[in-house]
Amino acid sequence: METGTIISLALYFIVMLAIGLYGYKTSTSDVSGYMLGGRKMGPAVTALSAGASDMSGWMLMGVPGAMYLSGVSSGWIAVGLLAGALINYLIVAPRLRVYTEVANDSITIPDYFENRFADNTRILRIVSSVVIVLFFTLYTSSGVVAGGKLFESSFGLSYELGLYVTAGVVVAYTLFGGFMAVSITDFVQGCIMFVSLILVPVVALDHLGGFSAVMAQVQDINPTFLDPFVDASTGKALSVLGIISLLSWGFGYFGQPHIIVRFMAIRSVKDIKAARRIGMSWMLVTLLGAVMTGLVGIAYVANTKMTLDDPETIFIIFSQFLFHPLISGFLLAAILAAIMSTISSQLLVTSSSLTEDFYKTFVKRDASQQQLVLVGRVSVLIVALVAIYLAYDRDSSILTLVSNAWAGFGAAFGPLVVFSLYWKRMTFSGALAGIISGAATVLFWIYAPILENNATLSSLVYEILPGVLVSSFCIVAVSKLTKAPSENVTNLFEQMKTELQRT
Repeated sequence: METGTIISLALYFIVMLAIGLYGYKTSTSDVSGYMLGGRKMGPAVTALSAGASDMSGWMLMGVPGAMYLSGVSSGWIAVGLLAGALINYLIVAPRLRVYTEVANDSITIPDYFENRFADNTRILRIVSSVVIVLFFTLYTSSGVVAGGKLFESSFGLSYELGLYVTAGVVVAYTLFGGFMAVSITDFVQGCIMFVSLILVPVVALDHLGGFSAVMAQVQDINPTFLDPFVDASTGKALSVLGIISLLSWGFGYFGQPHIIVRFMAIRSVKDIKAARRIGMSWMLVTLLGAVMTGLVGIAYVANTKMTLDDPETIFIIFSQFLFHPLISGFLLAAILAAIMSTISSQLLVTSSSLTEDFYKTFVKRDASQQQLVLVGRVSVLIVALVAIYLAYDRDSSILTLVSNAWAGFGAAFGPLVVFSLYWKRMTFSGALAGIISGAATVLFWIYAPILENNATLSSLVYEILPGVLVSSFCIVAVSKLTKAPSENVTNLFEQMKTELQRT
């Protein structure tokens, strides 16, 4: 590896660890500070933290890889994501920020569900916590896989060593710095991703003769690459159901704990508007950059006659062959930034669930703040080790792992979050039915080999769509069939609306 590349990466790691130290010294004395940063995040940090934790390694590896294989048709995912993120800012963020504070200052999603529905049985907390731990461990492993692939393809190191280095640095600043460190590192990482996803496609386009020349060459290679209604990897036209399936990725935003927890931590409701503008602008530019990277990659590989074994590494190829070693190191740091920002957020949410929703609730209710922070740190380490173990399957597709976990959260929590914020008549039983039916539908869709040749239903339509529909139906049906919520629950709902109007 070039000396300049090593210097760039070393500086990146030093900055991340320094931010972790800052977070350790400023906001980890109590569990609220460790898990939510004391609810004092500004709009810029909130927006880029939410964006960076959302757009993980799949942004710089998964999306370009999908475009390289399937062409413009895979861009429907980006359209769905943009729409979902915007709606999330508009309908979820303001009410969730107010409601979680009104509902006994809830600091985790399961905590909010329990307080929102006055669940004295703790069943809702347990079930939602199990879903978080299950799907986030899978989600975290996707980021570790991306790190392993990066170190193997770029640095000539072993895949397994890449897993440990990636996870090790993230664990260090997350374990000690908590939410404050995770959010600030996400902000820095979001800035790095933004610059990189402008720089790479622009330089690559210039290298190949400009936008028109590249698009003409891609057209010559395979005309279906530029057809939004044809999957270039198969040559088959997308059905209406296929397009809806790709667009349905947007449904996932309403139920992603590592994203919506940012809304809980923002300084005030008034800051959400600014956060929305910053976040959506960032997202639009980075998604366009990722899409263009994949398309330009088609022409570049054809021109150089190279063999590309893994399409998800096309961004890495550009960084190695088109840039000075110092810039190359910066671009590789962008991939690490994308990977680490998501892993850290997921580790922290899983840790908070294990700490607040299991340890404090069932093991030691009178635990001190220092004990809870310690348990949170141990939880970060345990979840990271499990994720590394799962990531040893080097054939795992980053986009597949992400899509499965994304669908799981979107179906299990998405309808529940929206209904809980807008429907006063929703009951505890309806909430429980929504979580279980949504998660079960997704798992059945992914793993049940009931079609011809043992194919699963996910080959027909993305599992989040049936998951969201089934969950929504169960929430409404069961809520209507069960006893109306108590007066305390409905009063809390009205208090949320009053506080929202006041702010």
